[in-house]
Amino acid sequence: MLLTKSSHYQNQRFRWRLPDLALIAGGLLLLLPPMIDVARFNWSTEQGGHGPIVVATGLWLLVREYKGARGLERPGNRWLGFGALVLLLPAFVILGITGILELQVAVMYAALIAAGYLLVGGRMLRAIWFPIFYLAFALPPPDTVVAVLTGPVKIAISQGAVSLLYLFGYPVGSSGVVIQIAQYELLVAAACSGLNSLITLSAIGLFYVYLRHRSDPRALLIMSLAVVPVAILANFIRVIVLILITYYISEAAAQGFLHDFAGIVTFAAALATMMAIEAVYSRFSTRRQVGPAHG
Repeated sequence: MLLTKSSHYQNQRFRWRLPDLALIAGGLLLLLPPMIDVARFNWSTEQGGHGPIVVATGLWLLVREYKGARGLERPGNRWLGFGALVLLLPAFVILGITGILELQVAVMYAALIAAGYLLVGGRMLRAIWFPIFYLAFALPPPDTVVAVLTGPVKIAISQGAVSLLYLFGYPVGSSGVVIQIAQYELLVAAACSGLNSLITLSAIGLFYVYLRHRSDPRALLIMSLAVVPVAILANFIRVIVLILITYYISEAAAQGFLHDFAGIVTFAAALATMMAIEAVYSRFSTRRQVGPAHG
C-alpha cells in the first residue's frame, strides 16, 4: 500500500499544472525580445558568434541532464522564488528602458533561474547546474568587462610573440600598440582580435571537459582550470601566425581570408592542447592506480 501511494505521488509530481504553464509562458515572453536583440547585435559579431552553438549544445545537454535527474522535481519555496522575481522583474524592465542589453539579459537569466526554482526546486537545479552555467556563455558580457580582462592579456601576448620571433632572427619589434615586422605594421588590437574568442574557447573547452569527465570530479576540476590558459596559449599561436603571414605574404593577406584561417588554427591548437593535457592526466592517473596495486 505504501508503494502504491508513493508511485501515485511520483506520477502526480510530473504533471504540469495551469499555474506552471502560465509561469513558463511568462518566461518565454520575458526571454524572446531581449534574445532577439542579442542575436542581432551580438551573435552576428566575431566576439559573440559562438552564441547559437552554445544555445544548441546547452539545450541538448539541459534536456539530457534533466532526464537523468527525473524524480528530483519538487516545487521550490514560493516566498524565496517569488521574492527573487519581485526584485528581478522591475530591474529587467528598467534596464530594458535604458537600453543596457548586457545587464538586461543577465537579469533576465537570473529571473529564469528563479522561475525554474519555483517549478522544479533546488535539488533539480543543483543536478543540472552545468547546463545552466554553460548556457550563460551565450549571453553578451559587458564590453567594459571584456576590455578590462583582455587588455593586459593582449599586451602580454603581443610582447611575448615579438620576443619569440626576435629570438629566431625575424626583424620584428613593438612600440605601444603597434607591432613592426620588416616594412609592415600590425596593430596589437588586430593581431589579438582572437581574444574576442576567449569566451568561445572557454565555453567549448568546458563543454568538452564536462562530457568527458563529469563522473571524475578531480579530472573535471583540473581540466576546467586548464581551459583559460589553453585559450590564451591558442591566441598566442594565432598572433604568431598572423605576424608570419604579414611578413611572408602581405598585410592584406593577414587581414583577409588568412585571418579567418588563423582563427581555425586557434581552435585547432586549443583542442589539441586540451587533448594533450587530458592524455597526460590519464597516464598519470593510471600510474597512480597501478602503483599501489603492485605494491
